[in-house]
Amino acid sequence: MIPQRLKKLRDLMAKRGMDAYVIPTSDFHESEYVGDYFKARKYMSGFTGSAGTLVVTAKEACLWTDGRYFIQAANQLKDTTVTLMKIGEEGTPLIEDYLYKAIPAKGKLGFDGRVVTASEGRSFMERLADKQVSLATSEDLVDLIWEDRPAMSAKPAFLLDEKYAGKSAVQKLDELRKAMKENGCTVHVITTLDDIAWLFNIRGNDVECNPVVLSYAVITMEKAHFFVNPACLNEEIREKLSADGVEIHPYGEIISFVKSLSADETVLLDPQKVNYEIDSSIQGKKVEKANPTQLAKAIKNPVELKNIRNAHIKDGVAFTKFMYWLKTNVGKIPMTEMSAAEYLLARRAEQDGFIEPSFETISAYKANAAMMHYSATEESNAELKPEGMLLVDSGGQYYEGTTDITRTMVLGPITEEQKLHFTTVLRSNLSLANARFLHGCIGMNLDILARGPIWDLNLDYKCGTGHGIGYLLNVHEAPNGFRWKIVAERRDSAVLEEGMVTTDEPGIYIEGSHGIRTENELICRKGVKNGDGQFMYFEPVTYAPIDLDGVDPQYMTEKERRTLNDYHAMVYGLLFNYLTEEERDWLKEYTRSI
Repeated sequence: MIPQRLKKLRDLMAKRGMDAYVIPTSDFHESEYVGDYFKARKYMSGFTGSAGTLVVTAKEACLWTDGRYFIQAANQLKDTTVTLMKIGEEGTPLIEDYLYKAIPAKGKLGFDGRVVTASEGRSFMERLADKQVSLATSEDLVDLIWEDRPAMSAKPAFLLDEKYAGKSAVQKLDELRKAMKENGCTVHVITTLDDIAWLFNIRGNDVECNPVVLSYAVITMEKAHFFVNPACLNEEIREKLSADGVEIHPYGEIISFVKSLSADETVLLDPQKVNYEIDSSIQGKKVEKANPTQLAKAIKNPVELKNIRNAHIKDGVAFTKFMYWLKTNVGKIPMTEMSAAEYLLARRAEQDGFIEPSFETISAYKANAAMMHYSATEESNAELKPEGMLLVDSGGQYYEGTTDITRTMVLGPITEEQKLHFTTVLRSNLSLANARFLHGCIGMNLDILARGPIWDLNLDYKCGTGHGIGYLLNVHEAPNGFRWKIVAERRDSAVLEEGMVTTDEPGIYIEGSHGIRTENELICRKGVKNGDGQFMYFEPVTYAPIDLDGVDPQYMTEKERRTLNDYHAMVYGLLFNYLTEEERDWLKEYTRSI
């Protein structure tokens, strides 16, 4: 199937004189996760991961993806004729360097300018300039092949009340215009869906698990312009937007609107997020920076933080009920990876204010858990038995916020090595959560706290230690994160500010054997301020037990045991009133002091 699709694409390329065609994982807004209409890379390669870029030439097709997906991609690309390119591994070229070798002098590179960022398009152009390679960016060739392509989503949007948002859209627009003025700008083009949703206090369902609306925004000093499918907006939303000074335009008019902007305007935009077509349509001067909304949205206000704590109590209740059911019934009733995930979703759905999962649940048994972003299918769906470990990474979207939790649960006998790995991951999680640090630190300054115990075993995990989280928005949110080195495209190296919410999720992954991850969310808080500066600390805001059946206390220090005991005492205190008597007794045992 994939070879046939690639042949059709090459035929189209040949008719247009294209030597290479680039297909990223993206929509028109550079979203991390995309709706079905935009899954062109998946359609053309067979790889289902959330990150990757396919490059097709007359003779070769190559897929670049990162360490989260090496195992999965290797499996899914078998028999497709697509070669896996492991990003960051020795010997793997950058995409632009590969293109430089693959395209002849005066050749042609093709891509859909709506799904490639301005910075990527410029990078291709600069790298290929001395070979006089031309760009063809006006056609989506995959659309000409994909006969049964799903329609673009246009689901109803809804307003987020201020009792959840904590600030009105008018306040947010005023603050944004101040930031524009500070940057000497008269116009701001925003294409990132979560920034737009946050700015206008609006949510939707156009991307699965991400409550956003397919839209663009152009903000001037006098007016806010909102480009969206009118069918998504009811009368209440229209009236509210109008009262807030927001003018509604059809979604497809963004390019003509941007082209109509005067050359005298100074336009603020983010070239790593605005697509190549929009960037190429702007006549005026550009100021290129991250959207001011990115940082503003990452620093949660007091109302949001209060709501987030409440959301995590609900989520903790749901997860604890699931964990109780799993550990008391495994081996007694039929269970699989998928049925376990369905049971957990049902427990979340019982919670007041629950909307949907915040991402597709990872329910991975034994060796499947070695694939960081494993997704169970009917073919791979493993039966759960009273042995080994089950890793479940899941979360929920609530009106009170977005949750993301990972627990690895022991279902029966495990090896001494697995107990060592489980306890080491726990120690890593606690070490980072217990950090005290000076304001001005970024995630890279603290990552060693989590990675250190794992590095001591001469092991590593090929991903960051943590990411920012939105408020009823994307489960992965810049600009805060934990990572041991700067990864420019991740843009998660901002100074850690009070109110930011970041995950703490170290792990150990042994291919063919097991995977272990323990993940909590942390709120960044201000601590003591003295002559040495403003000290900061983290407040864990995920409330669910960490499976003591996997913990070997001999590998832990007294301080680590005390930190775990304090965490578990907090979990029990917050959750026991919401549980049945049997669940409460079980939780008391699984939050006992060690």
